[in-house]
Amino acid sequence: METIRPLLCPHAKKCGGCQLQHLPYEKQLARKQRRTQELLGDFGPVLPILGMEDPTHYRNKVTAAFALDTNRKIVSGIYQPGSHAVVPVDDCLIEDETADRIIVSIRGMLRDFKIKVYDERSGTGWLRHVLVRRGFSTGQVLVVLVAASPVFPTQKPFVKALLEKHPEITSVVLNVNDRFGPVVLGTREKVLFGEGSIEDLLCGYRFRISPRSFYQINPVQTEKLYRTAVDFAQLTGKETVLDAYCGVGTIGITASVGAKQVIGVELNRDAVGDAIVNARINGVKNCWFTAGDAGEYMEQMARDGMRPDLVFLDPPRSGSDERFLSSLLRCAPKRVVYVSCDPETLARDLGVLASGGYKVQKIQPVDMFPYTRHVETVVLMTKTDDGEK
Repeated sequence: METIRPLLCPHAKKCGGCQLQHLPYEKQLARKQRRTQELLGDFGPVLPILGMEDPTHYRNKVTAAFALDTNRKIVSGIYQPGSHAVVPVDDCLIEDETADRIIVSIRGMLRDFKIKVYDERSGTGWLRHVLVRRGFSTGQVLVVLVAASPVFPTQKPFVKALLEKHPEITSVVLNVNDRFGPVVLGTREKVLFGEGSIEDLLCGYRFRISPRSFYQINPVQTEKLYRTAVDFAQLTGKETVLDAYCGVGTIGITASVGAKQVIGVELNRDAVGDAIVNARINGVKNCWFTAGDAGEYMEQMARDGMRPDLVFLDPPRSGSDERFLSSLLRCAPKRVVYVSCDPETLARDLGVLASGGYKVQKIQPVDMFPYTRHVETVVLMTKTDDGEK
Protein backbone atom coordinates (compact mmCIF):
# COMPACT_ATOMS: atom_id res chain seq x y z
CA MET A 1 0.00 0.00 0.00
CA GLU A 2 1.38 3.42 -0.98
CA THR A 3 2.23 5.90 1.77
CA ILE A 4 0.07 9.06 1.46
CA ARG A 5 1.34 12.34 2.86
CA PRO A 6 -0.01 15.92 2.98
CA LEU A 7 0.43 17.88 -0.26
CA LEU A 8 3.55 20.08 -0.28
CA CYS A 9 2.03 22.78 -2.49
CA PRO A 10 -1.16 24.74 -1.73
CA HIS A 11 -1.94 24.99 -5.46
CA ALA A 12 -1.66 21.26 -6.18
CA LYS A 13 -5.37 20.40 -6.36
CA LYS A 14 -6.26 23.27 -8.71
CA CYS A 15 -3.07 23.27 -10.78
CA GLY A 16 -2.94 19.53 -11.46
CA GLY A 17 0.70 19.67 -12.57
CA CYS A 18 2.22 17.51 -9.82
CA GLN A 19 0.02 14.42 -9.79
CA LEU A 20 2.33 12.41 -7.48
CA GLN A 21 2.92 15.07 -4.84
CA HIS A 22 1.15 12.96 -2.22
CA LEU A 23 3.88 10.30 -2.45
CA PRO A 24 7.41 10.34 -1.00
CA TYR A 25 9.96 10.49 -3.81
CA GLU A 26 11.09 6.86 -3.40
CA LYS A 27 7.46 5.77 -3.86
CA GLN A 28 7.15 7.94 -6.98
CA LEU A 29 10.17 6.20 -8.49
CA ALA A 30 8.78 2.78 -7.57
CA ARG A 31 5.45 3.60 -9.25
CA LYS A 32 7.20 4.74 -12.45
CA GLN A 33 9.38 1.64 -12.45
CA ARG A 34 6.28 -0.56 -12.22
CA ARG A 35 4.51 1.34 -15.00
CA THR A 36 7.52 1.03 -17.30
CA GLN A 37 7.81 -2.68 -16.53
CA GLU A 38 4.11 -3.27 -17.18
CA LEU A 39 4.10 -1.43 -20.51
CA LEU A 40 7.52 -2.39 -21.87
CA GLY A 41 8.76 -5.42 -19.96
CA ASP A 42 7.56 -7.87 -22.61
CA PHE A 43 9.88 -6.24 -25.16
CA GLY A 44 13.09 -6.58 -23.13
CA PRO A 45 14.84 -6.07 -19.78
CA VAL A 46 13.94 -2.88 -17.87
CA LEU A 47 16.84 -1.43 -15.87
CA PRO A 48 16.34 0.38 -12.50
CA ILE A 49 15.02 3.93 -12.97
CA LEU A 50 17.50 6.82 -12.67
CA GLY A 51 16.15 9.30 -10.11
CA MET A 52 17.31 12.68 -8.77
CA GLU A 53 19.19 13.51 -5.60
CA ASP A 54 17.13 16.72 -5.25
CA PRO A 55 13.86 16.40 -7.20
CA THR A 56 12.70 20.02 -6.68
CA HIS A 57 12.95 23.27 -8.73
CA TYR A 58 14.30 21.42 -11.76
CA ARG A 59 12.29 23.14 -14.53
CA ASN A 60 14.62 25.55 -16.33
CA LYS A 61 11.74 26.78 -18.51
CA VAL A 62 8.79 28.47 -16.80
CA THR A 63 5.70 29.86 -18.54
CA ALA A 64 3.14 31.97 -16.70
CA ALA A 65 -0.24 33.05 -18.05
CA PHE A 66 -1.48 36.54 -17.09
CA ALA A 67 -5.12 37.44 -16.48
CA LEU A 68 -7.55 39.46 -14.35
CA ASP A 69 -9.40 37.72 -11.53
CA THR A 70 -13.03 38.40 -10.61
CA ASN A 71 -11.92 41.46 -8.62
CA ARG A 72 -10.01 42.85 -11.64
CA LYS A 73 -6.73 42.10 -9.90
CA ILE A 74 -3.79 41.02 -12.09
CA VAL A 75 -2.80 37.39 -11.48
CA SER A 76 -0.17 35.16 -13.05
CA GLY A 77 0.22 31.42 -12.92
CA ILE A 78 -0.93 28.21 -14.57
CA TYR A 79 -4.10 27.37 -16.45
CA GLN A 80 -6.37 25.06 -14.50
CA PRO A 81 -6.70 21.75 -16.39
CA GLY A 82 -9.53 21.80 -18.91
CA SER A 83 -10.15 25.53 -18.62
CA HIS A 84 -8.68 28.99 -19.25
CA ALA A 85 -8.96 29.97 -15.59
CA VAL A 86 -5.54 30.99 -14.25
CA VAL A 87 -4.46 29.46 -10.94
CA PRO A 88 -2.36 32.19 -9.22
CA VAL A 89 1.15 30.85 -8.50
CA ASP A 90 4.03 32.86 -7.04
CA ASP A 91 6.38 29.96 -6.40
CA CYS A 92 6.29 26.35 -7.49
CA LEU A 93 7.87 23.19 -6.11
CA ILE A 94 9.27 22.13 -9.49
CA GLU A 95 9.95 25.46 -11.23
CA ASP A 96 13.23 27.37 -11.24
CA GLU A 97 13.15 29.79 -8.32
CA THR A 98 14.87 32.63 -10.22
CA ALA A 99 12.27 32.36 -12.98
CA ASP A 100 9.41 32.49 -10.47
CA ARG A 101 10.83 35.63 -8.82
CA ILE A 102 11.18 37.38 -12.18
CA ILE A 103 7.58 36.60 -13.12
CA VAL A 104 6.31 37.96 -9.79
CA SER A 105 8.36 41.15 -10.34
CA ILE A 106 6.91 41.65 -13.82
CA ARG A 107 3.38 41.24 -12.49
CA GLY A 108 4.07 43.89 -9.85
CA MET A 109 5.40 46.33 -12.47
CA LEU A 110 2.47 46.24 -14.88
CA ARG A 111 0.23 48.89 -13.32
CA ASP A 112 3.11 51.34 -12.87
CA PHE A 113 3.85 51.12 -16.59
CA LYS A 114 0.16 51.11 -17.58
CA ILE A 115 0.42 47.67 -19.17
CA LYS A 116 -2.88 45.80 -19.43
CA VAL A 117 -3.11 42.03 -19.45
CA TYR A 118 -4.87 40.32 -22.33
CA ASP A 119 -8.52 39.32 -21.98
CA GLU A 120 -9.42 36.40 -24.27
CA ARG A 121 -13.16 37.08 -24.05
CA SER A 122 -12.97 40.70 -25.20
CA GLY A 123 -9.75 40.47 -27.21
CA THR A 124 -8.41 43.54 -25.41
CA GLY A 125 -5.23 44.09 -23.41
CA TRP A 126 -1.58 43.43 -24.24
CA LEU A 127 0.43 40.97 -22.09
CA ARG A 128 -0.59 37.31 -22.48
CA HIS A 129 2.28 35.27 -21.04
CA VAL A 130 5.80 35.54 -19.69
CA LEU A 131 8.28 32.77 -20.48
CA VAL A 132 11.59 32.53 -18.62
CA ARG A 133 14.44 30.18 -19.56
CA ARG A 134 17.56 29.86 -17.40
CA GLY A 135 20.81 28.14 -18.23
CA PHE A 136 21.44 25.71 -15.38
CA SER A 137 25.23 25.73 -15.82
CA THR A 138 25.77 29.26 -17.18
CA GLY A 139 23.18 31.11 -15.09
CA GLN A 140 22.09 33.06 -18.18
CA VAL A 141 18.43 34.14 -18.13
CA LEU A 142 16.11 34.79 -21.08
CA VAL A 143 12.81 36.60 -20.48
CA VAL A 144 10.15 36.45 -23.21
CA LEU A 145 7.18 38.84 -23.02
CA VAL A 146 4.35 37.32 -25.06
CA ALA A 147 2.00 40.09 -26.18
CA ALA A 148 -1.01 40.51 -28.45
CA SER A 149 0.59 43.42 -30.32
CA PRO A 150 4.12 44.58 -31.25
CA VAL A 151 3.32 48.09 -30.00
CA PHE A 152 5.10 48.61 -26.66
CA PRO A 153 5.09 52.33 -25.75
CA THR A 154 6.89 51.93 -22.41
CA GLN A 155 9.45 49.45 -23.72
CA LYS A 156 12.67 51.24 -22.76
CA PRO A 157 11.74 52.29 -19.19
CA PHE A 158 10.09 48.91 -18.51
CA VAL A 159 13.14 46.90 -19.62
CA LYS A 160 15.46 49.23 -17.71
CA ALA A 161 13.41 48.83 -14.51
CA LEU A 162 13.25 45.05 -14.96
CA LEU A 163 17.02 44.79 -15.35
CA GLU A 164 17.54 46.92 -12.26
CA LYS A 165 15.38 44.52 -10.27
CA HIS A 166 16.98 41.43 -11.83
CA PRO A 167 20.53 42.06 -13.12
CA GLU A 168 20.85 38.30 -13.68
CA ILE A 169 18.70 38.69 -16.83
CA THR A 170 20.91 38.47 -19.92
CA SER A 171 18.28 38.82 -22.66
CA VAL A 172 14.72 40.10 -23.11
CA VAL A 173 12.56 39.30 -26.15
CA LEU A 174 9.12 40.53 -27.22
CA ASN A 175 7.12 37.74 -28.86
CA VAL A 176 3.91 38.68 -30.67
CA ASN A 177 1.00 36.24 -30.55
CA ASP A 178 -2.17 37.82 -31.96
CA ARG A 179 -3.93 34.52 -32.59
CA PHE A 180 -6.73 32.97 -30.55
CA GLY A 181 -5.92 29.54 -29.18
CA PRO A 182 -3.80 27.55 -26.72
CA VAL A 183 -0.41 28.08 -28.42
CA VAL A 184 1.73 30.31 -26.17
CA LEU A 185 4.29 31.72 -28.61
CA GLY A 186 3.68 33.54 -31.87
CA THR A 187 6.00 33.63 -34.87
CA ARG A 188 7.14 37.28 -34.68
CA GLU A 189 9.88 38.38 -32.29
CA LYS A 190 11.85 41.48 -31.42
CA VAL A 191 14.95 41.48 -29.23
CA LEU A 192 14.66 44.18 -26.57
CA PHE A 193 17.91 43.44 -24.72
CA GLY A 194 20.87 41.11 -25.15
CA GLU A 195 21.30 38.45 -27.84
CA GLY A 196 17.74 37.15 -27.93
CA SER A 197 18.92 33.75 -26.69
CA ILE A 198 20.92 32.13 -23.91
CA GLU A 199 23.53 29.39 -23.77
CA ASP A 200 23.83 26.40 -21.47
CA LEU A 201 26.32 23.58 -20.96
CA LEU A 202 25.24 19.97 -21.40
CA CYS A 203 27.41 16.85 -21.57
CA GLY A 204 30.47 19.06 -22.00
CA TYR A 205 29.05 21.01 -24.95
CA ARG A 206 27.67 24.54 -25.17
CA PHE A 207 24.16 24.98 -26.59
CA ARG A 208 22.30 28.09 -27.71
CA ILE A 209 18.64 28.20 -26.72
CA SER A 210 16.23 30.65 -28.35
CA PRO A 211 12.62 31.34 -27.27
CA ARG A 212 10.91 28.85 -29.61
CA SER A 213 13.46 26.06 -29.81
CA PHE A 214 13.08 22.78 -27.91
CA TYR A 215 15.46 22.11 -25.05
CA GLN A 216 14.93 19.58 -22.28
CA ILE A 217 13.61 21.28 -19.12
CA ASN A 218 15.51 19.21 -16.53
CA PRO A 219 19.25 19.67 -17.19
CA VAL A 220 20.45 17.35 -14.40
CA GLN A 221 18.45 14.40 -15.71
CA THR A 222 19.04 15.33 -19.35
CA GLU A 223 22.75 14.65 -18.79
CA LYS A 224 21.86 11.15 -17.59
CA LEU A 225 19.36 10.67 -20.43
CA TYR A 226 21.74 11.66 -23.23
CA ARG A 227 24.77 9.91 -21.80
CA THR A 228 22.66 6.76 -21.60
CA ALA A 229 21.54 7.20 -25.22
CA VAL A 230 25.11 7.69 -26.45
CA ASP A 231 26.34 4.74 -24.36
CA PHE A 232 23.59 2.54 -25.85
CA ALA A 233 24.68 3.61 -29.36
CA GLN A 234 28.05 1.78 -29.04
CA LEU A 235 29.70 4.11 -31.56
CA THR A 236 33.12 3.21 -33.00
CA GLY A 237 33.89 6.29 -35.11
CA LYS A 238 32.82 4.64 -38.37
CA GLU A 239 29.06 5.15 -38.24
CA THR A 240 26.71 7.41 -40.17
CA VAL A 241 24.13 8.51 -37.62
CA LEU A 242 20.67 9.96 -38.23
CA ASP A 243 19.40 12.15 -35.37
CA ALA A 244 15.64 12.36 -35.99
CA TYR A 245 13.56 15.03 -34.21
CA CYS A 246 16.95 16.55 -33.35
CA GLY A 247 15.82 19.82 -31.71
CA VAL A 248 18.82 22.11 -31.11
CA GLY A 249 21.18 19.22 -31.84
CA THR A 250 21.84 18.09 -28.28
CA ILE A 251 21.89 14.32 -28.84
CA GLY A 252 23.60 14.49 -32.25
CA ILE A 253 26.37 16.84 -31.10
CA THR A 254 26.91 14.80 -27.92
CA ALA A 255 27.24 11.65 -30.04
CA SER A 256 29.40 13.28 -32.76
CA VAL A 257 32.71 12.54 -31.05
CA GLY A 258 32.09 8.80 -31.55
CA ALA A 259 30.61 8.89 -35.06
CA LYS A 260 31.87 9.36 -38.61
CA GLN A 261 29.04 11.77 -39.39
CA VAL A 262 25.71 12.87 -37.89
CA ILE A 263 22.70 14.10 -39.87
CA GLY A 264 20.05 15.92 -37.81
CA VAL A 265 16.46 16.41 -38.99
CA GLU A 266 13.97 18.69 -37.24
CA LEU A 267 10.67 20.29 -38.25
CA ASN A 268 11.19 23.43 -36.12
CA ARG A 269 13.29 25.82 -38.20
CA ASP A 270 14.28 27.91 -35.18
CA ALA A 271 15.69 24.81 -33.52
CA VAL A 272 17.60 23.87 -36.68
CA GLY A 273 19.13 27.35 -36.77
CA ASP A 274 20.24 26.88 -33.18
CA ALA A 275 21.59 23.40 -33.97
CA ILE A 276 23.76 24.76 -36.81
CA VAL A 277 25.13 27.46 -34.49
CA ASN A 278 25.66 24.91 -31.73
CA ALA A 279 27.78 22.71 -33.98
CA ARG A 280 29.86 25.74 -34.94
CA ILE A 281 30.44 27.09 -31.41
CA ASN A 282 31.49 23.63 -30.25
CA GLY A 283 33.87 23.12 -33.17
CA VAL A 284 31.92 20.04 -34.31
CA LYS A 285 32.53 19.53 -38.04
CA ASN A 286 30.91 16.16 -38.68
CA CYS A 287 27.29 17.23 -37.96
CA TRP A 288 24.79 18.52 -40.56
CA PHE A 289 21.30 19.75 -39.70
CA THR A 290 18.30 20.27 -41.95
CA ALA A 291 14.73 21.47 -41.47
CA GLY A 292 12.04 19.01 -42.49
CA ASP A 293 9.70 16.23 -41.49
CA ALA A 294 11.64 13.26 -40.12
CA GLY A 295 9.30 10.78 -41.83
CA GLU A 296 9.70 12.43 -45.24
CA TYR A 297 13.48 12.54 -44.80
CA MET A 298 13.62 8.84 -43.96
CA GLU A 299 11.43 8.06 -46.99
CA GLN A 300 13.90 9.90 -49.23
CA MET A 301 16.83 8.05 -47.63
CA ALA A 302 15.06 4.75 -48.29
CA ARG A 303 14.38 5.70 -51.95
CA ASP A 304 18.02 6.75 -52.39
CA GLY A 305 19.24 3.49 -50.92
CA MET A 306 20.97 5.23 -48.03
CA ARG A 307 21.38 3.21 -44.87
CA PRO A 308 22.40 4.97 -41.65
CA ASP A 309 24.21 2.67 -39.26
CA LEU A 310 22.36 4.11 -36.28
CA VAL A 311 19.18 6.14 -35.79
CA PHE A 312 18.48 8.23 -32.72
CA LEU A 313 14.85 9.24 -32.46
CA ASP A 314 13.42 11.54 -29.80
CA PRO A 315 9.85 12.25 -30.97
CA PRO A 316 7.15 14.30 -29.19
CA ARG A 317 4.82 12.74 -26.62
CA SER A 318 2.58 11.40 -29.41
CA GLY A 319 5.45 9.17 -30.52
CA SER A 320 6.71 8.57 -34.03
CA ASP A 321 4.41 8.10 -37.02
CA GLU A 322 3.77 5.24 -39.42
CA ARG A 323 5.58 7.03 -42.25
CA PHE A 324 8.80 7.40 -40.28
CA LEU A 325 8.74 3.89 -38.82
CA SER A 326 8.05 2.21 -42.16
CA SER A 327 10.90 4.17 -43.75
CA LEU A 328 13.18 3.23 -40.89
CA LEU A 329 12.38 -0.43 -41.48
CA ARG A 330 13.24 -0.01 -45.18
CA CYS A 331 16.55 1.72 -44.34
CA ALA A 332 17.28 -1.05 -41.82
CA PRO A 333 19.94 0.59 -39.61
CA LYS A 334 21.90 -1.84 -37.45
CA ARG A 335 20.89 -0.09 -34.23
CA VAL A 336 18.07 2.20 -33.11
CA VAL A 337 18.17 4.26 -29.92
CA TYR A 338 14.67 5.50 -29.08
CA VAL A 339 14.31 8.30 -26.49
CA SER A 340 10.68 8.53 -25.40
CA CYS A 341 8.69 10.77 -23.06
CA ASP A 342 5.61 8.52 -23.05
CA PRO A 343 5.92 4.77 -22.43
CA GLU A 344 2.46 4.12 -23.89
CA THR A 345 3.23 5.53 -27.34
CA LEU A 346 6.69 3.98 -27.03
CA ALA A 347 5.11 0.55 -26.54
CA ARG A 348 3.05 1.07 -29.70
CA ASP A 349 6.12 2.05 -31.74
CA LEU A 350 8.29 -0.74 -30.32
CA GLY A 351 5.64 -3.17 -31.47
CA VAL A 352 5.97 -1.88 -35.04
CA LEU A 353 9.75 -2.08 -34.98
CA ALA A 354 9.76 -5.51 -33.34
CA SER A 355 7.47 -6.86 -36.06
CA GLY A 356 9.90 -5.44 -38.61
CA GLY A 357 12.91 -7.37 -37.36
CA TYR A 358 14.24 -5.38 -34.39
CA LYS A 359 14.93 -6.74 -30.94
CA VAL A 360 14.97 -4.68 -27.74
CA GLN A 361 18.26 -5.18 -25.92
CA LYS A 362 17.66 -2.95 -22.89
CA ILE A 363 15.32 -0.28 -21.54
CA GLN A 364 16.43 2.52 -19.21
CA PRO A 365 13.74 4.64 -17.51
CA VAL A 366 14.85 8.12 -16.36
CA ASP A 367 12.84 10.34 -14.02
CA MET A 368 12.90 13.61 -15.93
CA PHE A 369 9.76 15.01 -14.28
CA PRO A 370 9.64 14.30 -10.52
CA TYR A 371 6.26 14.74 -8.80
CA THR A 372 4.47 14.10 -12.12
CA ARG A 373 3.28 10.87 -13.73
CA HIS A 374 5.63 11.27 -16.69
CA VAL A 375 8.66 9.07 -17.22
CA GLU A 376 11.34 9.28 -19.91
CA THR A 377 12.81 6.10 -21.39
CA VAL A 378 15.84 5.17 -23.50
CA VAL A 379 15.61 1.94 -25.52
CA LEU A 380 18.30 0.16 -27.51
CA MET A 381 17.10 -1.97 -30.43
CA THR A 382 19.25 -4.01 -32.82
CA LYS A 383 18.48 -5.56 -36.20
CA THR A 384 17.95 -9.29 -35.87
CA ASP A 385 19.00 -10.15 -39.42
CA ASP A 386 21.65 -8.84 -41.79
CA GLY A 387 19.45 -8.67 -44.83
CA GLU A 388 19.01 -5.25 -46.46
CA LYS A 389 15.46 -4.14 -47.05
